[in-house]
This record gives sequence, structure tokens and C-alpha cells, in this order.
Amino acid sequence: MLISEFARAAGLRRGLLTPFAGNKGGSNPYQVFTNEHVQMARTIRMAQSLGFSLREIAALNAEHQAKRITPSRGAEILSAQLVRLEEKAAHVNAMIRYIRAKLAWLDAGSKGPEPNFTDYESRVRAAGWKPVARKRKTTGKAPAIARRSSRAGAPKALAK
Repeated sequence: MLISEFARAAGLRRGLLTPFAGNKGGSNPYQVFTNEHVQMARTIRMAQSLGFSLREIAALNAEHQAKRITPSRGAEILSAQLVRLEEKAAHVNAMIRYIRAKLAWLDAGSKGPEPNFTDYESRVRAAGWKPVARKRKTTGKAPAIARRSSRAGAPKALAK
């Protein structure tokens, strides 16, 4: 499969996959993608849509390849991700409430006090959401959600 066919089939441009080098193309050989590469790419896209970073996906795949993702480890990973997504959803819902209030205020001719986003965000914080400042890790360690591994690839365990 050519890279253009692969990209169309997988919906992914570049990432954690290592294609085979073909025998066509002279000094710049074609990259050969298989149906397994397409499935891996789709799994990566699914994991990204669940909010996992490429670094986390690579670490999870290494854990999976080493047969260290037990049902309890899978539940631990998904539970942690669920907490992250719920926190993000709370923040997004606060933004939606603010925008609706701002639109209603504008539609009413800007009468009354103007909605302030911090009022909406403070409700989310009162409910337990705290913004997390994420720094780029330069230590080379895998992310906390998948500390035990570091090899690149796709997490097949997440595709189930």
C-alpha cells in the first residue's frame, strides 16, 4: 500500500508507525504499509480522541507488547483517563454556559451586568476542578499514566 493510500485508509499522517522499506523507488524506496499498519493507525487515532498523547500511546503500547496490561491495569489506565476527561468536560461546560450568558446579554441589548467568565469558572473550581499546568517532560520518563514503558507503537489493548 502506498503512503497516500495508507493516509486515506488510516486518517493519520505521521506518528508511531514504522513502515517497511519497499524495493521500488531507487535511492528513495517506497514505504510499504500493511493492513496491520492501518489498524494500528486507527487505534492511535482512537486513543488520541480519548485524550491520550502520542507519548502516552507509545508507552501504553510498549506495556501492551510486554504483556503487562492486565485487566486491573487496563481499568487503572481508563479510570485515570476518565477523571482527566471529566475535568476537561467541566471546564468546557463552564465555557459553554459563559458563552450562552454572553449571547443572552448581547441579545438583550447589553443591559445589566456583563457576564464574566471567572464567575462561571469559579463554579467549576468550587465543584472540584483545578486547572493543571502541563509542562513538557524533558526527563525521558514515560508519563505517569504509563510509567512502565517507553517503546513506540499503537495500544492494541485500547481497541477492544
